[in-house]
Amino acid sequence: MLKNLIIKQFNSSNAIAYNREFLRQNSDYEFKILEKAYQPTVKIYSQLKMSIKNNTCTEPNCLAEKEMLKNLEKAPSISIDFLENIISELAVTEESNYDVNNDYRYAVANSVITAKPGFSMTDGYSINLTLNSDASQNILFEGPMFDPPLLISNTALNSLLSSNTSLVVSTPDINKDMLELLTKIGIFNPKDVLEDGTLSAGAMIKDEFILKNPDGSYDYEIIDIGNGKGRNILRFDLDKIERKVDPFINAEVSGLLSSEQDAIAAWNVYIAQATSEEEDDQMAQDANAGSKAWSYEKDLPLSQDNKILFENKYKIYFMKNYLKQFITNKFPIVKEDAAVFDLAEAKKAKAQKFIDDNNL
Repeated sequence: MLKNLIIKQFNSSNAIAYNREFLRQNSDYEFKILEKAYQPTVKIYSQLKMSIKNNTCTEPNCLAEKEMLKNLEKAPSISIDFLENIISELAVTEESNYDVNNDYRYAVANSVITAKPGFSMTDGYSINLTLNSDASQNILFEGPMFDPPLLISNTALNSLLSSNTSLVVSTPDINKDMLELLTKIGIFNPKDVLEDGTLSAGAMIKDEFILKNPDGSYDYEIIDIGNGKGRNILRFDLDKIERKVDPFINAEVSGLLSSEQDAIAAWNVYIAQATSEEEDDQMAQDANAGSKAWSYEKDLPLSQDNKILFENKYKIYFMKNYLKQFITNKFPIVKEDAAVFDLAEAKKAKAQKFIDDNNL
């Protein structure tokens, strides 16, 4: 995690522009990946063609030579696809909410392949593509920050991608998902849900979720606003709201858990520490779980206990960051009840009402 953070900070800093040693250095970023990989094949290809043409193959039917030739001819398209997939996967390390608990070597490899300052051939980095006899290909990243070197096979990567698994996991946009969830849970007035699926600025929770007295009047909480004055704020039926919200939370979590690596990323970046959205925004790096982080290598597949923990923490995060603003310090709907009043008299009147209502 620490190495990922260092790389992220280094790449986002302007400090390198003031490094005189770096400025004097002629940095070489021409890795010539394809050129180096295919240079030896020119002679091999020519020899194979001649052997087949002159019938000087190792076997009379030239099956081995024809197979090798076929592999060489399709190799360039395989290489292009391989490099495109690698570049696409490594680009995830530059996303703002990238989980720094991923293998740090992916961030290094992205820095090398995208020619970031300090990651050139001159700095000791190399990228080598190898064409194998079975038509598979490997790419090897080496250099000062690769310990050990990073070796990736195109067949392994293709297998991952075809099974909807990522080499480098992209953290789900929890904030976007939760904003959408707000409009689906059915506790807001329909008129407050806009055509684009967002809530209006003055969205209100439905009246049925606001606590009331036996006589049908609103049951207020009195808050002290200083100088002996107070005012009423609405009280909400939190149990009823939670019962309404729970099925939607369960469905949302179930969808996230369908890709457990996505769930780990969401846990590590957002859910584990239960920070607020504002706290996340104020951090140089989106909140990370620190000692509470789950490991992609050790915690997959997720245990049932961790799945339950994820669901519980997901709900807490949603309630704290998204629902709380709609149920905190909300003024009365009845205009007369929204006025500022003498705090001592109001408390006395409220106590007397309680006595009267309960025949005490």
